[in-house]
Amino acid sequence: MLNAHARKHVNRVADPLGRWLVAHRVTPDSVTVAGTLGSIAAALWFLPRGELLAGTLVVTFFVLFDLVDGAMARAGAAGGTPFGAILDSACDRLADAALFAGLIWWCFEVADDPGTGAAALICLVTGQLVSYIKARAEGVGVDVDGGVVERAERLLLALVGTGLAGLGVPYALPAALWLLAAGSVWTMLQRLWSARRNSRTGPSVAADPGEPTP
Repeated sequence: MLNAHARKHVNRVADPLGRWLVAHRVTPDSVTVAGTLGSIAAALWFLPRGELLAGTLVVTFFVLFDLVDGAMARAGAAGGTPFGAILDSACDRLADAALFAGLIWWCFEVADDPGTGAAALICLVTGQLVSYIKARAEGVGVDVDGGVVERAERLLLALVGTGLAGLGVPYALPAALWLLAAGSVWTMLQRLWSARRNSRTGPSVAADPGEPTP
């Protein structure tokens, strides 16, 4: 939802940088991988140690790489291929998982806060499912509508809550993660309902041969 409203403003900043990188022969895939590795390293280094503010700032920096590789693809970079889109999606899932894994680790092992850890675990699982439902539906030719919490909202809520907790704001992280967990569950149900509704008008598709028949 946030993506649709913010894309124009974000592109005004990202597109010139994307064109500059393309002119200097940097590929979108290299930016995607660098941003993902940086996000994973920062999330798994800072967050489990309780360095929440530092973790938020460094993860946010590397997450912004995802805006740049898209701008490079729009600028006509050689790496803007179908494989680049697949790589970008896979890397997004890895970066998201690392962020919530770091928070889960901190909640259970350091902060002794199983309630907030449970919220982070729900966010991790439902976030992956929200993306999977859309990808699986599109793979069988069924359109799926967005939902209230997509990746931009997921990262914004998680990082704002983590950053505020790092600044000492009480209850910021549990409030952000439980709100995100509820929104992610709702989005998962929205996408399942959308897939069910749209599949009634779409073509019949055979089941994946690798999946067991009911």
